Amino acid sequence: MNDYVIHTEGLCLSYKGKLALDHLSLRLPRGGVHAIVGANGAGKSTLFRVLLGFAAFDAGSAQVLGSDCRALTPAMRARIGFVNEEHTLPGWMRVAELAGMQRRLYPQWSEERYRQVLANFNVAERQKIAELSRGERAGVSLALALAQGPELLILDEPTLGLDVVAKRAVLDALLQTSLDDGATVVYCSHQMDEIERVADNLVILERGVLRHMSPPDEFCDKVALWIADFPFRQPEAAHLPGVLELRVIEGLTHLVVFDQGDDFGARLRLMGARSAQRMAVSLDRAVNGFLARGHAGSPSLSAAA
Repeated sequence: MNDYVIHTEGLCLSYKGKLALDHLSLRLPRGGVHAIVGANGAGKSTLFRVLLGFAAFDAGSAQVLGSDCRALTPAMRARIGFVNEEHTLPGWMRVAELAGMQRRLYPQWSEERYRQVLANFNVAERQKIAELSRGERAGVSLALALAQGPELLILDEPTLGLDVVAKRAVLDALLQTSLDDGATVVYCSHQMDEIERVADNLVILERGVLRHMSPPDEFCDKVALWIADFPFRQPEAAHLPGVLELRVIEGLTHLVVFDQGDDFGARLRLMGARSAQRMAVSLDRAVNGFLARGHAGSPSLSAAA
């Protein structure tokens, strides 16, 4: 057994002539919360379908918990929990009936964990799934997934469309599971405030390729905003190293840069800037700037793994 819950090498998958996964090599260690982010079409959901054995791939390899994703046995699947963004559950069943079915399917079922999570969502077990709100369905989905005692929990946009209270309940349950049960959580979201709160590891995908992987705070430390005052000609992004984004706002040049030290300010002054000030950025700004690189004419940056 290796130390990776997810291990892909050269993973390729084409869909309608488009590479959804482009020679993706990804190794996620056991433990903690791994957040996978990227623009729409980055390959996040496709990767999850491959890992769960729902989609065949064209080339490369993919393993989950040390097993080939193409040959997952029922016993292996019982070690993996999954919650999708739609919280798809049989609408005709009552909550109690659905929980009863799950108890019989999973030998590691924890009634205590099920009750604990469900209590945060004000769900009556006599209710039919079809009668539940989106937030209540999310609570039931998460309670069922956590109660099965998974070693790996995969969540695809689990808080999409939820109100603030339901989102907080979901995130609290994820943190508690990672800390108390030792489960590894792989979490896909566009909400950077959520990722800042729960993630130990940030994975950035772009067009099916791994572009960066590190703890979120380390990534933020590599990205900075420089605000410079150029009285005459504005610089071109292609002439500056590490530029992710360049905008002129109210006469000042705003540059989001990657992996540049304080000497970047000196470079701006040599190019004619009267002043140059470095500022920290939020994770949201850092990720969006990283994914937007190239639109300002800057060279692409290689993956940091």
